[in-house]
Amino acid sequence: MNSPAIATTDAAERSSLRGVERLIAHVRSMQAVRMAVVHPCDALSLGGAIDARDAGIITPVLVAPAAKLRQVAADAGIDIAGCEIVDAPHSHGAAAIAAQMASKGDVQALMKGSLHSDELLSAILAPDAGLRTERRLTHCFIMHTTSYPRPFIITDAAINIAPTLEQKADIVRNAIDLAHVIGVAEPRVAILAAVETVNPKMPATLDAAALCKMADRGQISGGVLDGPLAFDNAVSPEAARVKGIRSAVAGYADVLVVPDLESGNMLAKQLEYLGGAASAGIVMGARVPIVLTSRSDSRQTRLASCAIALMLAQHRRVSPP
Repeated sequence: MNSPAIATTDAAERSSLRGVERLIAHVRSMQAVRMAVVHPCDALSLGGAIDARDAGIITPVLVAPAAKLRQVAADAGIDIAGCEIVDAPHSHGAAAIAAQMASKGDVQALMKGSLHSDELLSAILAPDAGLRTERRLTHCFIMHTTSYPRPFIITDAAINIAPTLEQKADIVRNAIDLAHVIGVAEPRVAILAAVETVNPKMPATLDAAALCKMADRGQISGGVLDGPLAFDNAVSPEAARVKGIRSAVAGYADVLVVPDLESGNMLAKQLEYLGGAASAGIVMGARVPIVLTSRSDSRQTRLASCAIALMLAQHRRVSPP
C-alpha cells in the first residue's frame, strides 16, 4: 500500500503527464517546426528529438558527426530512418552549422543535444550567425504544478548569472512576449526579492522598484509589473492579504522574475523535484526559439519544450522578432 507521500507524488506525476498531453494536443493542428538538433550524440538527446518527431511536433535535422550519430542510434535502438542528417566534424562545428542554417531560414528552431550550453550559445551569438536581436538572450521555464491554478514562467534561471538592471529589463520583456504567445494577454509579472519592501541594502529590491517605474514610463510594456514581492505574496492571495499588499499582481503572478540565476535555478528545481511541477524550457531573445535541454530533463520536459518552440515559431512566421 502506498504511503501518503508516494501517493501524492504519483498524483503529481499523473497531472504533469496530463499537462504535457494537453500542450501536445494544442499544437497538433500546427505544421511541425523544422528544427536543427545540435550534436544529439547520446541516447537521451537523440531519443528526445525522435519522440518529438513521432509526436508530430518537429521535423528534426540532426547536425552531428554522422558516423558517431548512427552508432549512438544503433546502440540505443533508436530508429532515425528518414531523418535528415547534416555531417559535422565535432560539437563546435555542429553548433556553427546549425546557427548558419537558422540564419538562412533552413530551420526555424534549434535544440541543444549532447554539447555544452556555452558551445551552442556562442555559435548563436557569433556576429556572422545573424541570429541576434536587440534583446539579450534569456531563458524561461514554463511550469505548472497542482498547487497553483495556472501555468507560470520563471526567469532567468539558466543563462544570465547576475543580471544588471538593463539585462533584467530584457528578461522581463522576453518573458512577457512568451506569455503572450502561450495565451496570456496581459501577464502579471512579479519581481521577486526576499522581502516586499524597498531596502537600500538589498539590490534586488532596488532593481524591482526601478523595473516597475520603467513599466510606468512605457519602457516595458505588455504586462503588469509589481515588486519587490517575496515569493509567498507573489503566489498566495492570502499571504498578500495578511501583509496588506494591494496589487493586481500579488497572489496571481503569471511570471516570476528572480534576482539571479542561482535563486531561480534552485526555485525551478525545487518545484520540479519536490513539488511535482511539469516544466518546459525555452531561450528567448534570438531570431529563432532555442530549446536548451538539460541531461536530467525527462521525456515530458523535452516534448513540452519542443511544443513551446513550435508555438513560438508559428507566431514568428507572422510577427518576426
